[in-house]
Amino acid sequence: MTNVAAIYEEPREYHHVTVMPGEVVSALQTDRGGLFLDVTAGGGGHCEAILESSDSARVIAFDRDPDAIAAAGARLQRFGERARVVRASFDEVEAYLRESGAGVVAGLVADLGVSSHQLDDPERGMSFRAEGPLDMRMDPEAGETAQELIERVSQDELADIIYAFGEERRSRRVARCIKQSAERGELATTLDLRRAVVRAVGPRRVGGIDPATRTFQALRIAVNGELDQLKHLLEMATRIVAPGGIATFISFHSLEDRLVKRALRQRALWRPLTKKPVLAAAEEQADNPRARSAKLRAAERLESEDSE
Repeated sequence: MTNVAAIYEEPREYHHVTVMPGEVVSALQTDRGGLFLDVTAGGGGHCEAILESSDSARVIAFDRDPDAIAAAGARLQRFGERARVVRASFDEVEAYLRESGAGVVAGLVADLGVSSHQLDDPERGMSFRAEGPLDMRMDPEAGETAQELIERVSQDELADIIYAFGEERRSRRVARCIKQSAERGELATTLDLRRAVVRAVGPRRVGGIDPATRTFQALRIAVNGELDQLKHLLEMATRIVAPGGIATFISFHSLEDRLVKRALRQRALWRPLTKKPVLAAAEEQADNPRARSAKLRAAERLESEDSE
C-alpha cells in the first residue's frame, strides 16, 4: 500500500519553491513540539521549516509523486529519525498512521497546489508552456492519463468536467472542439489541447489568464481525483489531529478554498485561527508569482465525544 522512501537515493533534479513556510510554522505553533504531518511533501520545504523551528518536532511527509518523495527524502536526510518520508496518497495516510502506531498528531499541513516541478516538467503534461504528452498524473505510475480520460468520456461528460472543475462557462464549445481534434487524430500533446481550446474560445486572455488555463485545471483535477482526495483529507483530519492540534491548508483556487473553508467552520470540531485566509507577503509574491493565488487557512481541533 505505502512505501517508505529510500531517502538516501539520489533524486532527479527537482525544483519547487515552498509557499509561506514561515506562516505555516507560525500557524502550527511548532514550538510545542510533537509529531506533524505534511501530506503534500513536495520538495520537503514545509517539513524542513517545521524541523528547523523546534528540536522537539518530528515530521512524517507523504506524497504520491515519486520525484517529490526522492527530493524530500534527500532534503530531510540531515534530520535523521525526526523525519520520515512515505509515498502515499491522502486516502492511504490514515491506514499508515494506524499500522505504524503513530497515533494522532500535533499538526497537519496540506499545500494543495501543483508543484513547480510538476508544472515545469513537460513530460508531466500539466502545462501548455511547453509541448509534452497529455498525461497530467501526479503519480505517473498509476491511473489513467488526461488523454485516456478524454477518449473514454462522452462529449457531454467532458463538458461537465470542464465546467465543474474549471468553472469554464464555454465548456460545451470547448468539449466539442477537443473531441473533434481527438477524432481527427490531432490531440496527442499539451499544445494540441491548447490549440483545440483556442479554436473554441479564441486567443484572448480573460482576467489575465490564458484561455486554456481553466480547461487544463479541470482535466488535471479530474485525472487525479483532487477534490475527492481533499474531501477525504478534510474528513480524516478530524480523526488524526489530536484535540488541541492544528490543521493548516494552502489552497490555490476557489474550488479547494470553498471546501476547506466549509470544513473548518464546523464549530463542534474546529476553532478557526484565521478569520480570513492568510496571503503571501508582497515580497514573496514578487519573488514567486505562484504564491499570488495561495490562501492559508488554519484551525485548532476541539475536544469532542469522538475524540480519541
